[in-house]
Amino acid sequence: MADARARARDLCCEWLARDHGLWTGHAPSTKTCAMKHSRDTDIAIIGAGVVGLSCALRLAHQGHVVTIVAPADDSTGASYGNAGIIADYAVMPVGTPDVLRDLPALLFNRTSPLAIRRSAVLTLAPWLLRFARECLPARAQANAQAIASLLADSLPAWREMANQIDGTHLIRPNGALSLYETEKDLAQADPAARRALGVRTEMVSRAELGQLEPNLPAHVGVGAAFYPDAASLRDPAAMLALLRAAVTAAGVEQITARATAVNCETAHVQVQIDGAQSLRARHVVLAAGAWSRVLAAQIGDRVPLDTERGYHLEYDMISPPVQRPLSPVARGYYFSPMQGRLRVAGTVELGGLRAPPSEHRWQVLEQGARVFFPDLPAPSRRWMGFRPSLPDSKPVLGPANRCARVIHAFGHGHLGLTLAPITARIVADLIAGRAPHCDLGPFGAARF
Repeated sequence: MADARARARDLCCEWLARDHGLWTGHAPSTKTCAMKHSRDTDIAIIGAGVVGLSCALRLAHQGHVVTIVAPADDSTGASYGNAGIIADYAVMPVGTPDVLRDLPALLFNRTSPLAIRRSAVLTLAPWLLRFARECLPARAQANAQAIASLLADSLPAWREMANQIDGTHLIRPNGALSLYETEKDLAQADPAARRALGVRTEMVSRAELGQLEPNLPAHVGVGAAFYPDAASLRDPAAMLALLRAAVTAAGVEQITARATAVNCETAHVQVQIDGAQSLRARHVVLAAGAWSRVLAAQIGDRVPLDTERGYHLEYDMISPPVQRPLSPVARGYYFSPMQGRLRVAGTVELGGLRAPPSEHRWQVLEQGARVFFPDLPAPSRRWMGFRPSLPDSKPVLGPANRCARVIHAFGHGHLGLTLAPITARIVADLIAGRAPHCDLGPFGAARF
């Protein structure tokens, strides 16, 4: 592996020397390349969340010289604050006919799992109109089929990557639950839709639910859907730390700054960075999550990406009251057991990148958590972060329309953690000139 990386560095230096008119018939040494071209690289990855790091690891292991460009605060972003689920079952888009029917109530009910900051209504109007269109039956079904094609191998891909970074012990393979609190909600559950898309789904009675989750109060819930093939992370931050360490060990350089511009030129891509720095690369992978829209637009791809502001609370305890992720469906959040704590994560607030956190969203989580577990201690910590959200719930994956040297890998919404290693496979295949394992047509920027 080290020899492959050295050869890749020499090839990178050879290309750079040719491009600068310095070619003398042999590749300069890696040391010389580093001294003369310290801001040149083979592949630049913009973003250091779980998607960007997964791409960096795979590309480095394939012998590429990789540089990550990301601000320091990426370590506390959506990759850290999620519910920690490898959600192979999450094939349904956010936008469905049922959501369209209930959209006004969902958006303007203060206790709804889907909220909108009133100050952002006018700004979000175009996004909301697109979202409403994606809720129509035919579009929702097509979106679900596309999402399912990506999710099919998500757990095997995670196991492969976890094994590479010594993180297998952090994967808990005991499934996940969707809880129905009323008979009406249970009657409207549609397990056949997920089964038709390849998701193993078992409907369980209240008695069976009690066997799976014996600490769940007897008066809560009437039944549930159980997804036995799902898995979760015992500690997302610990897994990210292992991934980050593996990326560093693989020789990936990180520039701790924000990319401010991307310019596609004939033989390379120029990335402008805070502090008047610049980086030249053969290929750029755009994996900047909620910050990707502006950079994509600079190379001609106008993507209707907006921001879901996600929230969580954590309660420190030796033994969390649930054994696997459990979501009360009508409330839109998860109880996720983690090492030494319970994380209550979820709800969606549409409101952009600049507004301060909403105290009310944390209150909704706190009040809802105590409906199920009234004896919880006081919250130990809380978090708010930004998810990149697209109206059709599908990520943007594939080459930029006007510049094949830029590969889009953003917009995963609630599935960034789940799809990180799958996205890395796709990106590596595209850069190597191989056909990805699934059709990328539904995920291209051209769909907008």
